[in-house]
Amino acid sequence: MDKLAIAGTKSTPEVLFDPVTGKLSLTGQSYPENAFKFYEPLLHWLDEYLVDMQSDTVLSIMLHLPYINTSSTKCFMMLLEKLDGAFLSGKNISIEWHYNADNESELECAEEFQEDLSLPFQLIAKEDRE
Repeated sequence: MDKLAIAGTKSTPEVLFDPVTGKLSLTGQSYPENAFKFYEPLLHWLDEYLVDMQSDTVLSIMLHLPYINTSSTKCFMMLLEKLDGAFLSGKNISIEWHYNADNESELECAEEFQEDLSLPFQLIAKEDRE
């Protein structure tokens, strides 16, 4: 299975999914003009990966999404539900969601996603030094 790498833009996150290391990351803003079109390849890639994922593999997801619009939220929840289903079926999956410590709405967004999931979900504050 090939690595999935999508360069980030002003309105889309950088995506790095590496099947060899078992690391997935999404970093950046998410408000593409067509969220489903952007997230569809990620969802498809993840479906294939989870089918082939070995029982001894640890899948680590790192997220830092300072802003997600409504349509992206729906697509992103589909992605998280796939991960949650895989976790509930015995796959070893964990999420680290990084958020800017001074951005309360960013934390609230992450907490809302966290509430709907069973898989290990760690919220990590980072100081905004930009």
